Amino acid sequence: MPRAALGVWAPAPDRADPAAQLRDQELTRVPGLIALRHERMLPSPFVFYRGAAVIMAADLGAAPSTGLWVQLCGDAHLSNFGGFGTPERSLVFDLNDFDETARGPFEWDVKRLAASFEIAGRSLSLSDSKRAAVRLRVGQAYREAMTEFAGMTNLGTWYSRLDVASVLDQLRAVAPKRVAGATRATDRARSKDNLKALRKLTEVVDGELRLRNDPPVLVPVRDLAPGREREELLAWLREQIRKFHASLPDERALLLSRYRLVDAARKVVGVGSVGTRCWVLLFLGRDDDDPLFLQVKEAQASVLESVAGPSVYPNHGQRVVQGQRLVQAASDIWLGWVRAAGLDGVERDFYVRQLWDWKLSVDVDAMDATTLGFYAQMCGWTLARAHAVSGDSVAIASYLGTSRRFETAIAEFSVAYADQNERDYERIRAQAVQGEF
Repeated sequence: MPRAALGVWAPAPDRADPAAQLRDQELTRVPGLIALRHERMLPSPFVFYRGAAVIMAADLGAAPSTGLWVQLCGDAHLSNFGGFGTPERSLVFDLNDFDETARGPFEWDVKRLAASFEIAGRSLSLSDSKRAAVRLRVGQAYREAMTEFAGMTNLGTWYSRLDVASVLDQLRAVAPKRVAGATRATDRARSKDNLKALRKLTEVVDGELRLRNDPPVLVPVRDLAPGREREELLAWLREQIRKFHASLPDERALLLSRYRLVDAARKVVGVGSVGTRCWVLLFLGRDDDDPLFLQVKEAQASVLESVAGPSVYPNHGQRVVQGQRLVQAASDIWLGWVRAAGLDGVERDFYVRQLWDWKLSVDVDAMDATTLGFYAQMCGWTLARAHAVSGDSVAIASYLGTSRRFETAIAEFSVAYADQNERDYERIRAQAVQGEF
């Protein structure tokens, strides 16, 4: 497949209806949250693209591919990168969403990432010349990083990571006026821990700490179901935690045994994920100032499986966790998975992780052309590192070459697919206005 062919995008004559693809995806979701999902997806083409991974997966699968397979993020949108704390208490920048992770051709992730930057540039009303520089930066950063990793040892690649401290040093050389704001953001991220979640997400009910009622985003079990159903739901959640506890390594199982489950709430997360079943669990340790918040989130089939083949894992929660462990430079100590039949008798897969742990998200709306380009470089490097540890970095680097042909093609694709995204968005928004979506 010539590198120039990566820049070609044209919808197939039999391209599936985007609205129908989204509705099919919603058949297994919580019915009462579908309207909220549509509401969250339709403010702009940029937000719509975040929730439209299923549409793009079908489009990518219908096109020729390089055949150079890696562990894909599956939804390498620029908003699915960010900072978080490692077990060693360092703040690192990495991919942070793996609901759609699967094996597939490396360029699928690169194309989705590049298109997200073009769409973001349009959302920020950047000129075409400024967007062009950002578009090229994504592919260039990926290519140069992959060449770097191809020359490293396997362990050297594995140990590579993007520390936020080094990011701030790089930012100081590119946009010195932005360093103070970025430093404040990293300080806020370090304070976003279990104690901050305790202050933000809990209240005292009848003298006991309980999760706060903040519908529709957070609804405690006590407000979600009447007496008997509430007790059945809490018993079900306790059973899942017992399964999770049994699956942990001994040292983490011991740590979890020092906490007791005191409350649970349904949580609405993300844009495209709205409607999947998600729970926040509040545990307390030695006292009320020793909290642990775990999130139990439903894992359904990756949107890529219809085009890349089924997962090798029998549990989609396991697929998410193993994909995350493989490509992240460091992962949450609480990652795990369970399978459970719900109170409705339907078996579903879930994965478990800590709710907040130094979470750092970028504010795209506050970026200019310089900082968006700098962020594109960070994401391109990070994505290359993920692909290098899970694929053949030498083969991919050899394919990418040393010229600018690769990034030029990826930039051309990002423009064409951003146009397609706008057409899909306008069509579905018009249907929503007519009450047809």
